[in-house]
Amino acid sequence: MMTSQIGGALPIEFGPITTQNVGVLRVLNQVIFPVRYTDSFYTDIVSTPRELSKFGTSTRSHHRPLFIVATVHRLPTPDGLDRVYIMTLGVLEPYRKLKLGESIHDRRHVPRFMGRLMRGLHTGGALLDSVLAHCERTHMDHIYLHVQTSNADAIRFYTTHGFRITQTIYNYYRNISPPDCYILARSFASRTTSTNASPCP
Repeated sequence: MMTSQIGGALPIEFGPITTQNVGVLRVLNQVIFPVRYTDSFYTDIVSTPRELSKFGTSTRSHHRPLFIVATVHRLPTPDGLDRVYIMTLGVLEPYRKLKLGESIHDRRHVPRFMGRLMRGLHTGGALLDSVLAHCERTHMDHIYLHVQTSNADAIRFYTTHGFRITQTIYNYYRNISPPDCYILARSFASRTTSTNASPCP
């Protein structure tokens, strides 16, 4: 577990998504996102690397659960390179403005330099940055996701973290309006290939 405090008062634990807590992930996804995910989504999540799929909770029992973040799949590209697809990254609305405090100290999962970088970041931004750092270390080609075209907050969030709009897909979503989405992608410094990511199969 990686432990932090938000605002110097609310301690937070970050950890992997497992068979023991994946049910909480299912409930929180239903609250945060307008789309519904299949049973296979949750089955697959528990087998993904812990550096890519994470959750966060308050260490005070009356605050649990606080938020979930960063469920990600690693996918091969046609030319044999690795890409990462962000399936979900969400924070419960009351906690989206909160920032990480000074006590990020678990060196098993967060290198010291990442602890310094994450202090003062909003919760979602801190965990996204930890995923991006893992992608850099493991020489991923690029990372990408689909974002509904009307979701200005999400577009702003990802573009401030180095993503750019690479494609528009019309009628991508079912049963929500508008049904269109953008693909936002970010390439990594260790690679020189394009970020023209295709939709996730």
